[in-house]
Amino acid sequence: MGIFSRLKTLVSSNVNDAITKAENPEKMLNQLLIDMNQQLIESKKAVAMAIADEKKLERETLNQQTQAQEWERKAMLAVQSGKDDLAKEALVRKKEHDNFYTEYKKQWDAQKASVDKLKESLKELQDKIGEAERKKNLLIARAKRAQAQEKIHSTMSKTGNRSAFDAFDRMASKVDQMEAQADATKELEDYTSNADLDKRFAELEKSDSSTDAMLLELKEKMKALPDKT
Repeated sequence: MGIFSRLKTLVSSNVNDAITKAENPEKMLNQLLIDMNQQLIESKKAVAMAIADEKKLERETLNQQTQAQEWERKAMLAVQSGKDDLAKEALVRKKEHDNFYTEYKKQWDAQKASVDKLKESLKELQDKIGEAERKKNLLIARAKRAQAQEKIHSTMSKTGNRSAFDAFDRMASKVDQMEAQADATKELEDYTSNADLDKRFAELEKSDSSTDAMLLELKEKMKALPDKT
């Protein structure tokens, strides 16, 4: 089971190191998956070796059983031939192989149970890596969105309590004032120009009225003069 605990340690170490260094999330996740798959390959090799050991124990266990059965057959043959001493020696050999069989059987059973657990753990590991691969793009998208939000907050904080935006608003107000001032100046010029024109016509009308009066007065005066004819 140690191979899987090593994988967990490796992954945790890489994650913590990447987070501490604030590495690029996409790069970090891709590297983590590479590490996971590489460790998965090593784990498969270790499980394969465990299975091979189990097969060797199985063969040796069955071999000891076969040997015990063979010496028992020989002991029976010796008894049938009236050779009890030879039968006893065969039974001693049979007992030795029975003992070996018992020991190998225990080891085989333990190894087989261990291999079964390793297979289950390996399947679980493969499933988790598959899930991680499926989640990778989603995690990358979430990380990029978080980075964008952080950048916006950072930009806003650098404005110094909206000082830049306030300055922009003040400049807009100043431009509005300048436009109003220009409109007022133009309006005043137009008013002054119209007033001057009205004054000139008024003076002209006044001048014409005065001349008419003088002409009328002259004509009246001339009528009063004696006729020299």
